[in-house]
Amino acid sequence: MSVLNIATPGTIAAAAPALRAQPGQQPSPVNGKNLWRLRSFITDFADLLSTAPVEETILYVGGDLLRQLVAHDDWLPDEFAQPDPQRYRQYLLHADSAQRFSIVSFVWGPGQRTPVHDHTVWGLIGMLRGAEHAQSYVLAGGALEQSGAPVLLKPGAVEAVSPNSAELHDVHQVSNAYDDRVSISIHVYGANIGAVRRSVYQPDGQRKLFISGYSNSTLPNIWDLSAEQQ
Repeated sequence: MSVLNIATPGTIAAAAPALRAQPGQQPSPVNGKNLWRLRSFITDFADLLSTAPVEETILYVGGDLLRQLVAHDDWLPDEFAQPDPQRYRQYLLHADSAQRFSIVSFVWGPGQRTPVHDHTVWGLIGMLRGAEHAQSYVLAGGALEQSGAPVLLKPGAVEAVSPNSAELHDVHQVSNAYDDRVSISIHVYGANIGAVRRSVYQPDGQRKLFISGYSNSTLPNIWDLSAEQQ
């Protein structure tokens, strides 16, 4: 089934088995957070890339895995959910050892937004907390034009981007839908996105290259299973 032919326009339909703890293990919260959800997501997503490396399948099945992850707002450690009053934050949660994919927590302060930008790789965006607006763009006659109406992402919703699909688009602008609260979305990209050379766009279509990097220097410790083995 094509990710472009889904039940709800702009969202990913159900396709993957439920995320769950490892057999025989009782999930234990770490500092009050159910980190096993993120651990299971990473394991399942890596398995997906190993068995079905076709982008269409990755977006469809991987999108449902992400939908299951963001359906629960009880796993993201607090240090990767902190806003900055000046600009949105991008916290790396995991990078695949072969750089096949990365997972990033985007934390939006009230009213914050990105510039219009591209990704150059496939991406999945799952809304965890709050809400955000996503506006797609296309280059027409050398100028930047909006493509369709903005999409409102609420908790549990998943969107996809891709440079290989005219329907999904790769150029967009994202903003916090709220002026009075923080919003958080979880992004999965088909590369180590913080090291990818990408572009921001001016209204006249001019590009400026950038490499985003990340807002953190340490990662969540999701692999300490000692409490679950006791």
